[in-house]
Amino acid sequence: MNTFSFMTQMAMLALALGIVHQPFGAYLARTFTSRRHLALERGLYRLSGVDPQADQHWKVYLRSLLAFSAVSILVVFLGQLLQGVLPLNQGHGAVDPWIAINTAVSFATNTNWQTYVPEATLGLGVQMLLLAVQNFLSAAVGLAVVVALVRGLVRSETSRIGNFWVDLARGAIRVLLPLSVVGAVVLILTGVVQNWGGTDIHTLAAHAAQTVPGGPVASQEAIKELGTNGGGYFNANSAHPLENPTAFSSLFEVFLLLLIPFTLPAMYGRMVGDRRQGHTVLTVMVAFWLASSTLMAWAVGAYARTGTGVGEGFEQRFGAAPSAIFATATTLTSTGAVNVAHDSLPPLAGGLAMLNMMLGEIAPGGVGSGLYGLLVLAIVAVFIGGLMVGRTPEFLGKKIGAGPMKLVAFYILTTPVLALAGTSLTVAIPSLSANAPAAGPHGFSEILYAFTSAANNNGSAFGGITTSGPPLAAMLALVMLLGRFVPIALVLALAGTLAGQRKVPDTAGTLATHGPLFATLLGGVSLLVAALTYFPALALGPAAEGILK
Repeated sequence: MNTFSFMTQMAMLALALGIVHQPFGAYLARTFTSRRHLALERGLYRLSGVDPQADQHWKVYLRSLLAFSAVSILVVFLGQLLQGVLPLNQGHGAVDPWIAINTAVSFATNTNWQTYVPEATLGLGVQMLLLAVQNFLSAAVGLAVVVALVRGLVRSETSRIGNFWVDLARGAIRVLLPLSVVGAVVLILTGVVQNWGGTDIHTLAAHAAQTVPGGPVASQEAIKELGTNGGGYFNANSAHPLENPTAFSSLFEVFLLLLIPFTLPAMYGRMVGDRRQGHTVLTVMVAFWLASSTLMAWAVGAYARTGTGVGEGFEQRFGAAPSAIFATATTLTSTGAVNVAHDSLPPLAGGLAMLNMMLGEIAPGGVGSGLYGLLVLAIVAVFIGGLMVGRTPEFLGKKIGAGPMKLVAFYILTTPVLALAGTSLTVAIPSLSANAPAAGPHGFSEILYAFTSAANNNGSAFGGITTSGPPLAAMLALVMLLGRFVPIALVLALAGTLAGQRKVPDTAGTLATHGPLFATLLGGVSLLVAALTYFPALALGPAAEGILK
């Protein structure tokens, strides 16, 4: 591990993200608080019969979101089954139904788990018109949910938290679309492929050449990272030289996947009328990101110093530093894109990648999901702080009583139950556990990683288990569905509950939810929730594997 290279790249990322943080955060706040609708948006509302002026009760907001997501899953599923008769199929026929339903659920839930080889299974039409579109829409859904929660914190004595269709349109049209265009242009300039021919010929040696699939890669790559989606155009994902050709493109892709999640705290601070709230949340996110990146670099570097070096599965073109940076960023967010095979990570690094997801992907997390996950944990921190001083906990003027805490408790329990129950069931059934090719602790780690990734809507994997039979594909699809929409339902219910309250003024005994003290409390609560829940499973997998090695 080149320490100077690692520190330089981390500094460049921090500088770039810091420069855009406040300006882009202000733009996001204006986007979701503006009363004006763009002409394109008005046209969409008229076509779909949506009244953009109608605020929705949280239950109506949730029903709209679930109906939209159900239609998305159905369209992507049927599109894959009909691929053979659709245009731009490049000779590819219908996709296996089990793979098709897993893929449809995966892309609609922002997981982008790929149990197929994209370039050998899908044509341009499905890649562009179905999967890339879902990359926009699933990310816009996450943005809509976090904006609804912030409105719940800001509003009082109302049952309305906004209009899902307006929030969805604004997130896709005003935020994700223009950013993805700029990102795609930059990626094209770095050498990422963008063509219609479907193939590119690249010289490998003086007298040898290889024909490899091409296509509209840069445009899909941009939204894949911006939307923290992760589904690659190629099976090798961002380790493929046509998706990630240079050291700069590798770093730029990490910047894209961190851009929106790290900027949302600035939006949050502006929308609640107290920028210090956003600064505190950002501090916790950055602290976890820096700590995890440093530990990942140390773990990979220690592996390289054993004398074997970083071997198969690692980034050989640019050195080990980009692998550590990318692996950390993609598991701390819900992206799941990779430029290193996570199955090749040494045990400590692989366990750290899992722990990043087990934290709830809050540092900075996925588009929308990272911030609303951390705000839920902030409510837990407020509740604990209130108990310490013997007061009814308050968060931004809202009392945190039994009702909100029940919703928070269910939210915290949902993904661990899904991940650990799925893992234990798979391990207990030989026909399911056989999908993990490795034996012993690493085989257990492959299964644990798969269900942790699915439950947290990440999509990365320890590579051996990405190809599975119908039973495991169905189980993972179910976990992805529940892992996405149960927390969303609980967050929207929490938003509605908080919006219905009357704001209470701060007093001398009110716990300040900004500043170093609360940031420390929030970070400690976030770490303890994951550590206490997942420690036994991590001990059986990565920890045991590390000891045996």
